[in-house]
Amino acid sequence: MTAPERPDDDDDTAPAGRVVIAGASGFIGARLEQAYRARGWRVDRIGRREPVSWGETASIAALLDGADVLVNLAGKSVNCRYSDENRAEILRSRVETTRELGRAIARATTPPPLWINASTATIYRHAMDRPQTESTGEIGRGFSVSVATAWEGALFDADLPGTRRVALRLPIVLGEGSALEPLAALTRLGLGGKQSDGVWFPSRRRRAVGTEHQQRSRDGQQRFSWVHLDDVVRIVEWLETRPDIDGPINAAAPNPETNAELMAHLRRILGRPFGLAMPRWMLELGSIAIRTESELVLKSRWVVPERLEAAGFRFAHPHLEEALRSILAPSPG
Repeated sequence: MTAPERPDDDDDTAPAGRVVIAGASGFIGARLEQAYRARGWRVDRIGRREPVSWGETASIAALLDGADVLVNLAGKSVNCRYSDENRAEILRSRVETTRELGRAIARATTPPPLWINASTATIYRHAMDRPQTESTGEIGRGFSVSVATAWEGALFDADLPGTRRVALRLPIVLGEGSALEPLAALTRLGLGGKQSDGVWFPSRRRRAVGTEHQQRSRDGQQRFSWVHLDDVVRIVEWLETRPDIDGPINAAAPNPETNAELMAHLRRILGRPFGLAMPRWMLELGSIAIRTESELVLKSRWVVPERLEAAGFRFAHPHLEEALRSILAPSPG
């Protein structure tokens, strides 16, 4: 399959730039595509249901030839039960697609000068004592961390001297349709209290996936790192203008709060003065019911954007309560 035709450079209707997005159908990708089109850019897509699909390396190389930016967001959602099958697909859908993009860039005559690849802030350890930065953060352990390190390895190991590469270490991204929805739903039902660790049954599966952790997140004191979807878009656009920046970037808002503070914000915004606290046993049973993992709320992700702030990036949504209000209770008009 051949890549879509591109407009002639002399055409007055030629776009301001051209971006290729892998994983554009997802929560972040759809918003990013909208933002690029609003700026007058041409957007080409790679995906399972796109004109250019995974496994068609020659067609991907043709599509990337002459592009200004490549953004890769492909990967199975981690909002699922960590069965053997799901763990294998979470890893494969990130590492194999990233490697294929590297092979395609190497074949392109004019490769994109910038490749921004999604990564995850869960690459750092469970941190209750101090924030994790790009320079001082400590890599954790367990299934989620092993996926993150393999994902970034696939990005940076390729020999691509003409392409600057950035790994966006993303925390929980807040926006309409995000992981915020189940927390808001629980709050509306009167279950918007702090979420705390505790005793739970050990098992071979939990040891395999790294969720058989010690009782570490008492009283909702685990840190909640986050970023507003609008700021993710702004970071991507800002990186286009900063050829001096490459490598891992903590794409997290500068003011993480605790889980208890997060839930208190939600209760205020949604008008629920009381919220029942959720201990580990309740979280585990709820996670089984909605087919997810308790690690997503119990791991302490204390991540700050050291490199972004040092380089002068300013967040539009630096504070959690304001960011939540902008999504759950937007101003009229």
